Amino acid sequence: MEELRAHIQLKKTDAVEDAIIVGDPARVDQVAKFLTEFIELKYNREFRSLRGTYKNKEVLVLSTGVGAPSAAIAIEELHNIGVKRIIRVGSAGALQLGIGLGNPIIGEGAVRDDGLTKMYVREEYPAVPSSTLLAKAKEIAPEAIYGIIRSHDGFYMDNNEQTQEYWSNFGLIGEDMESGALFTVGRLRGIETLSILNNVVAYKEDLQAGVNDLVSGDDKVIEGEKRTIEIALEVLNK
Repeated sequence: MEELRAHIQLKKTDAVEDAIIVGDPARVDQVAKFLTEFIELKYNREFRSLRGTYKNKEVLVLSTGVGAPSAAIAIEELHNIGVKRIIRVGSAGALQLGIGLGNPIIGEGAVRDDGLTKMYVREEYPAVPSSTLLAKAKEIAPEAIYGIIRSHDGFYMDNNEQTQEYWSNFGLIGEDMESGALFTVGRLRGIETLSILNNVVAYKEDLQAGVNDLVSGDDKVIEGEKRTIEIALEVLNK
C-alpha cells in the first residue's frame, strides 16, 4: 500500500504536476468554482485538498494554513508526491500608497523576513519565483502590480508600522507570510513557483478592517480574489 504523506495525507496517485496552494481552507471552495469534475481528497489539520480540471488541465488545490512553517510542510510533501509547479493564491497588505483593495500583487522576489527559511539556507540566498511562470503572468495580467514583496512571521509586534515603513522606503510593494517559503523551498527542491496575491489592506490602513473585509465579503476584495485565482489557473494552463 502506498504511503500517505504525513500532513497533507496525499499519495503519489493523488497528484498531478500543477498545484495551487491557498492559506484559508475555505478558499479551496473558491478555486473549485473555476474547476470541473473536481473531487475532494483529504482534510487534515489546515491541509484541505481537492483535484479538478481547468480547460482540460488537471490541477491539485491545497490549503496550507497561516505562515511559513505549514506552507513549507505542504510544499515539501507536494514535491514528494510529484508536483512540479506550485502557484500560491493568497492575500497581502500593500506597502505602497495607490495600490487599491483587490489589486493583484505578484512577487518578483521576496525579502525573507521569516524564521523558517533561515533553517534551510543562509538569508543571503535569494527568494525568487520561476522566471517562466512570472513571464506568463505578465502576459496574462499586465494590470497586476509587480515587484518585491516581504514575507514575515506575525502581525502584532510593537514595531510593525516602523518595519513596514522601512521596507516601503526601499520600494517593496506588499507583504504576506508564505511567499518567501514558497520561493525558497521551491527553488531548493526544483519546483517552479509563483505567488499571486490579492491586496486586502491598503498601505497605512487598518489590518483588522482589511482582513475582516476579506472574511465578510467586501466587493473589491472578493473580485480581487476571483481575479488572482483566474490568473493562477491561466498561467498553469498557458
